[in-house]
Amino acid sequence: MNVAEVLSTHFEGVAPLNRPIMVLALRGWFDIAEVATVAINELLVDRVAPIAASIDPDPFFDFTQERPLVELDEDEVRHIRWPLNDFRFARFPDSPHDLVVLAGVEPHLHYRTFADCVLEVVKESKCEVVVTVGAVADTIPHTRPPFVVGSTTNRKLISALGLSPPRYQGITGLVGVLQERLDRAGVPAVSLRVGVPHYLGNAEHPQSSIALLQHLHHVVGVPVHTARLAAEAARRRVLHDEAVADDEQATAYVAMLEREYDQRAEAAIPSADDLGADFERFLREQRDDET
Repeated sequence: MNVAEVLSTHFEGVAPLNRPIMVLALRGWFDIAEVATVAINELLVDRVAPIAASIDPDPFFDFTQERPLVELDEDEVRHIRWPLNDFRFARFPDSPHDLVVLAGVEPHLHYRTFADCVLEVVKESKCEVVVTVGAVADTIPHTRPPFVVGSTTNRKLISALGLSPPRYQGITGLVGVLQERLDRAGVPAVSLRVGVPHYLGNAEHPQSSIALLQHLHHVVGVPVHTARLAAEAARRRVLHDEAVADDEQATAYVAMLEREYDQRAEAAIPSADDLGADFERFLREQRDDET
């Protein structure tokens, strides 16, 4: 199996994007409570974002784990909805960058071929950088804004943005594989991840999605809309507060997490505004090196 057999593209006749950046989130290992994919989908709400490329799901999924869905349309005709990995072009005329967006589903099989499909879209759409977005369980309280942290294997980005190289060792998902493949291909890539309070289990946490969107807004420079998520976050906050208040041990635990959070906040990574300015400086230097 090769890329040409599973990747369909629709680039012909499409006007070039303005200094595009790929933003990618995959529901699965690196997306607790689907926080990251919710955030990336929110980027496209009320925006024309045509599909520019698609990865055929058939070779990549165990459909006993990621089952297709049966749906009825308005005429009560049955349709099968398969797990989708569609790349969309999103133009932002008043921003420094357009986006190539993938809010998809992590495959079960053939990671290398799937990563090669992503690399092909990066190449064909001339993306300057790839930003992978994820969510992980963290020891943070639900009463504080979630941290967003970043890492990269690109030495120039480490220096330019003050980020850290990834230190994690162990089992990984498609995002880990993709970061390594991007590095080998010489494509600058950044991994952004947001924390989700671990004691909430797999419950939705819109506040973490909002934190990711706000970070992307400052760093990448595209507008984001968080009003809908903010309303849901307020509703969820009431539910979480009530659940904690009913349990003395949980109340004490959250208070301890709040103290630890406040200490960590003092040593947080540079502000999103600072990262955005440094990011643009890095991209300018990259273009200068290529000319």
